[in-house]
Amino acid sequence: MRSTKMDLHSIIEQLETGEQDAALAALQGYNQEMSQCFTFNSQEEQDRKVGQLSRLGELVINFLNKDLQPSCLLACLETVRILTRDQQCLDPFVSRRALSTLASYAGISVAGELSPPSENPDQEVIVEALKSISNILLHSETGQVVAADLQLIEGVAKRLKQCHSSTWNHEVRFFDLRVTFLLTALRVDVREQLARELHGVSLLGNQLDATLGLCWPGTLETARAQFEDVPPEDLPPLSRQQIELAMETLKILFNVTFDTNKRKVDEEDAADYRHLVAILRHCLMSRAGGEEETSDFHSHTVNLLGNLPLPCLDVLLVPKVQQGSIEYMGVNMDAVSMLLDFMERRIDRGLKLKETLLPSMNLLTESARIHRETRKFLRSKVLPPLRDVKTRPEVGDALRNKLVRLMTHIDTDVKDCAAEFLFVLCKESVSRFIKYTGYGNAAGLLAARGLLRGGRDSGIYSEDEDSETEEYREAKAHINPVTGVVEEEQPDPMEGMTEEQKEYEAMRLVSMFDKLSRTNVIQPMQLGMDGKMREMTPEDLHKLTHNPLFQSEEPARSDSEEEA
Repeated sequence: MRSTKMDLHSIIEQLETGEQDAALAALQGYNQEMSQCFTFNSQEEQDRKVGQLSRLGELVINFLNKDLQPSCLLACLETVRILTRDQQCLDPFVSRRALSTLASYAGISVAGELSPPSENPDQEVIVEALKSISNILLHSETGQVVAADLQLIEGVAKRLKQCHSSTWNHEVRFFDLRVTFLLTALRVDVREQLARELHGVSLLGNQLDATLGLCWPGTLETARAQFEDVPPEDLPPLSRQQIELAMETLKILFNVTFDTNKRKVDEEDAADYRHLVAILRHCLMSRAGGEEETSDFHSHTVNLLGNLPLPCLDVLLVPKVQQGSIEYMGVNMDAVSMLLDFMERRIDRGLKLKETLLPSMNLLTESARIHRETRKFLRSKVLPPLRDVKTRPEVGDALRNKLVRLMTHIDTDVKDCAAEFLFVLCKESVSRFIKYTGYGNAAGLLAARGLLRGGRDSGIYSEDEDSETEEYREAKAHINPVTGVVEEEQPDPMEGMTEEQKEYEAMRLVSMFDKLSRTNVIQPMQLGMDGKMREMTPEDLHKLTHNPLFQSEEPARSDSEEEA
């Protein structure tokens, strides 16, 4: 909670006189002092100060509805920005009148009574008003409702359409986007309005285009206008301002397209999405000034790609193969390779895998499922021909090893996503999946799909040629299907036992399982006729435990043993 050493009572008195000069001096002193942080000494003092700050807010809003000198106007807006940082001081600013006044100074009011002149707008005033609106939207649900009712999104969208104009400075553009992000993140109705009525995908795609300074040498091929002939790997990093605007735009697009891949899109919308994917491909191939900043930029890009219709993602493969490009089956795989590298870096980092890893892994999984060239390229990188048959699939530093380790991750979503990715790369063939991961690692996914008895889950894939290596073919008969590797031959633990002793040990094991299940330590499972695992019922255990030999207290002995 911030306070001030100045006497708020005297500041309020000066504003109540209605004189601009007195108000200007008082507000400038207050604003300067509020750049430092103070705390209240007691709850009583806090309550008193909050009341005074609310009164101060009311007076400042009243001043903003007058014809003010530029310096007094700016001081009033600075004071509003400071006051709206505090959730306890928002009451004077969430009314329709107050928000309409701020929107007018921000130039986004639909009515536009107090909008600055468009020929020579005071952009410092606009920025201060936009900052205050951002604070109100962030901290007040009432403010969000009023902002939606005032149709502020229409005013912001109108200025966003001027993305190629040199009129607006960086701060105006940034806070236009920040207000748009908050509105679309906090209000579903505003999000839908921007997406449908205001053609948000096209509008924001053009915003990205202008921010990155793109030109279009081909229908769906992009380049930076200033560096059209420079190879992608030699392009200079994007500026800090470009990255800031681009990431804010990507976040808004994520909100707007949140449920896009769950519904069918028409041809016009598909054209907008394909245009957007071409821009996002450029984002993937671009870098910022620092490694962390680049990672954040690519992360927002990947998150957005995951929202878009899968058939439109073939645009990632559209660019012609050039010198330095990664080619596979005659297709440019630069973007797919970048996504794969990004995913592996997230695995190696190991932090918050559910939030950081799954978007890129899901994107690659679905792309591989629908695009043959993408799947075959990813398989060549992730599941190359198997030659090492003596090392467990989860052991090692190869990407396959890292993914197999994730198949037993403690987080179910991470585990399932890693298994699904590898399963799709295996064309959902059970035998191939087990070959690369081992039956033990694969059992979770196979049980969930009812495929423990083998088979193929889907017939959407084309047939492949035999991919077995000579090393694998020679060792195949000796590979333990559970671990997926050739193991040293182990001595038979039942060697030397009679048949009765073996059966006794088996029944003793069943008895132990029965005891553990009755005390709820474990839940025994068995394979059903449909190939899916199911819980064993008491009747199932009864069939096992009520075997005549189960009642024996000791193993049956041979005649020679009894005589001895």
